[in-house]
Amino acid sequence: MTQDVWLSNHPYLHSVVEFHAQVITVAASNPRASADIPNWADYLSDYQAGIPLLRSSGVAIDLNPTGAMLVSLVESLASSPLPGTLAAECRLLENQLRSETNAPRRAVAWLLDSEDFKPAQPGLLRYLGWNALARFLSPLLEGFGSWRDEERWLRAYCPTCGSPPAMAQLVGIDPGRIRLLSCGCCGTRWRYRRIRCPFCESPDDHRLSALAIQGEQYLRIDYCQSCRAYLKTYNGEGSESLFLADWTSLHLDIIARDRGLKRLASSLYEL
Repeated sequence: MTQDVWLSNHPYLHSVVEFHAQVITVAASNPRASADIPNWADYLSDYQAGIPLLRSSGVAIDLNPTGAMLVSLVESLASSPLPGTLAAECRLLENQLRSETNAPRRAVAWLLDSEDFKPAQPGLLRYLGWNALARFLSPLLEGFGSWRDEERWLRAYCPTCGSPPAMAQLVGIDPGRIRLLSCGCCGTRWRYRRIRCPFCESPDDHRLSALAIQGEQYLRIDYCQSCRAYLKTYNGEGSESLFLADWTSLHLDIIARDRGLKRLASSLYEL
């Protein structure tokens, strides 16, 4: 499945992908820093204890360069032609990041829930901040994915940043099929129990249900009858960059909400 085909069948997503493409283009034209790869042995005990990589004191990933990347991204977008009120919102955010003491550092820490920062535009900051963080962390995430033992994590939150999952993916064929959870913030994917709610962690598989969506061959909504939380699930392989992007299935969030289900993961698209 290609993005063009998907958009032709879901034309209401055009504005989202156009803004996303503009952000990616602007970000690519700005200076980029990359996180250093740590000595994984220094992180092993924290990993085994369930402490996400970005919250570990054993390796202490320096995220300060992301602040400058974020300011540069917001500044460039503030002077760009953007749809709706986004340009004005970028200017408000830019002013805050440049005028408040240590605002870029505090804004990045806010993304990880470790700073009581009050952003002028929280939805926009979450979206742009995680775009900047994902670029900064890209080489680190590749190394982390090669190093970590998935069988020793199996937790309901992201091993990189600690966020709850935004989506899931079913891979392989029965009886050995596995479920991967996908972080909507940093983009990490990790293995989790196939039959268990990752939010309330209810072990009762009879409380888990799947909602098929008419016209969607590869996507469905998995939800827990106990806590009413849901996960959008990609039932397939080969098109992960499209189906796990979160924006491609925003209509499933609306369907889930209309059925009284709860999204417990942050969305980068609440702009």
